[in-house]
Amino acid sequence: MNFSAFVFFVAVVIGTLVITYHSAKRTMNTNDFYVAGNRLTGLQNGLAISGDYMSAASFLGITGTIAIYGFDGFFYSIGFLASYVIVLYIIAEPLHNLGRFTMADAIAVRFQEKNLRGWMAINNILITIFYMIAQLVGAGGIIHLLLGVEYSSAILAVGSLMTIYVAFGGMLATSWVQIIKAILLVCSTFMISLMVLSRFNWNLFDLYAYVSQATPLKEKFVQPGNLFSGPLDTLSFNLALVLGTAGLPHIISRFYTVKEAQTVRSSVIHATWLIGAFYVMTIFLGFGAAAFVDRTLLLGEDNMAAPLLAKALGGEFWMAFISAVAFATILAVVSGLVLAATSAFSHDIYSSILKKGKATEAQQMLVAKCSAVVVGVLSIVLALGAQRLNVAFLVSLAFAVAASANLPLLLLTLYWRRFNSTGAIIGLLTGLIASILFVILSPNVMDPSSGWIRREALFPLNNPGIVSIPLGFLGGILGTLLTSKKNDPDHYDKMMVQSQLARVELRE
Repeated sequence: MNFSAFVFFVAVVIGTLVITYHSAKRTMNTNDFYVAGNRLTGLQNGLAISGDYMSAASFLGITGTIAIYGFDGFFYSIGFLASYVIVLYIIAEPLHNLGRFTMADAIAVRFQEKNLRGWMAINNILITIFYMIAQLVGAGGIIHLLLGVEYSSAILAVGSLMTIYVAFGGMLATSWVQIIKAILLVCSTFMISLMVLSRFNWNLFDLYAYVSQATPLKEKFVQPGNLFSGPLDTLSFNLALVLGTAGLPHIISRFYTVKEAQTVRSSVIHATWLIGAFYVMTIFLGFGAAAFVDRTLLLGEDNMAAPLLAKALGGEFWMAFISAVAFATILAVVSGLVLAATSAFSHDIYSSILKKGKATEAQQMLVAKCSAVVVGVLSIVLALGAQRLNVAFLVSLAFAVAASANLPLLLLTLYWRRFNSTGAIIGLLTGLIASILFVILSPNVMDPSSGWIRREALFPLNNPGIVSIPLGFLGGILGTLLTSKKNDPDHYDKMMVQSQLARVELRE
C-alpha cells in the first residue's frame, strides 16, 4: 500500500463528508435538494459545471488514449470542448427559462403528456447510468493500483460515498464537491504539464519531435488514423461528442441552480474557459505519458496513464496526490450523475406522473433519497462487469445516446411550431433504440477475440452517432408529419415567450 496515497484518499473522503454534513443542514426542501435553492453565482456554477464535465474519462481515459494512439486521442478533447458552443448559444438560456428541476420540466411547458415525460425520465436514467459506469471503472482502477484494495471493494466504497453525498446533501453538497474538485484538477494538471515541458527545455516542438520517434507508431503517432478505422468513423465519433453535451441530463440540471438567465450565460462562459484550458493540457499529459511511461504498462492499464506519468516525473508522493485528485474527480462526477438520475425518477416519474403533481415535500424527499440508493446499487453492479473497458469509450457511448435521443427532442420542441407530442415520443424512442442497438452491434461489443459478444461486428463503426443522430431527428419529423394529432399553437407561443422572456427584459 502507498502510504501517501492512503493519507490523501482519507483526506478526500473526510473533506467531502464534511461538506455533505454542512450541506445537509441547509437542504430543507425539494428546491434545495434538486437545484441548491438557485443560490449559486455564475462563477460558482461555472466551476461546478466544469467539475461535472471534466470526468474520469477526461483525466484518465483521454490521457491514456492519447498516449497509445496519439493524435486520434485528442479528438476526445476537441469534441468535449467544442460541444459547449451549442450549449451556450442554443440550449442553456431557453431551458433555464422554461424548466424548474429537470429537462422534462422544460418540455412540459409545451407538451403535457405524461407518456412523454415518462420516456424522457427513463432515457435520462439510462444515460446517467452509462456515464456513471465509466466513472466507477476509473475509481476501481485507481484504488486498486495504489491501495491494493480489490476492484469490487473499491467500486462498493465509491458507490456508497456517492450515495451518501446525494441522499443527505443533495445538489448543494454535490456542487461544492465539484467546485473544489475542478480547482484541484486544473491546478494539478497544470503542474504536470509544466513538469513535462521542463524535460524538453520548455519547447513544445521538441516534445512533439520526441514522441513522433519514441513510440512504436513513429511519425504516425502525430497523424490521424491510429484509433479510428477511417474518416467516417472519426466523423461519427465527433458528431456524438459535439452534439451530445446539449442532451446530458446532469449538465442540463446545472442550468437551474442559478436564478437568472444572464447568470446561466455567465456560468457557461466560465465553464468553457476552464474546460478549454484543461483539454489543451491533455496534450501534455498524453504526450508525456507516451514519452516517460513504459508502453507495456500503458497497454495493460491505459486508464492509469496520468498517475503513472506523475510517478515517472515526481515519484510515489506525486503519483499519490494525482491519484487522489482523480479520486475526487470521480466522486464529484458520480454524485452529479446520481442526482440527475434521482431527479428523473423522483420528480418526473413519482411526483409528476404517479402522484400527478400532488406529492408532498416530505414524500418527494423520501422517494428522492430512496431512489438515490437504488441508482447507486444498480451502477455498482454494472460497473463490476466493465473493469477492462476504457472509460473514455464508455462516456462516448453516453454522449451518442444523448445526442440521438435528447437533442432532437429539445431542438424540435424549441424551434419547430408544427412538432407534436407523438413526434416527440417517436423521435425520442427512435434515437434511444438506434444508438443502443448500433453500439451492441459495433466492434466495441462484438469481437471474435475480446468482445462481450464473440462474433464479427455487424455495424462497422465504433460510435453510431452519424447514423443514430439523423434517425432521432427523422423519427421526430416523420412521427409528426404522419400522424393526425394537431399541435396546440397556444402552447408553442407560450413556450416561445417564456423561453425568450429573460433576454427581452435584459435588452430593455
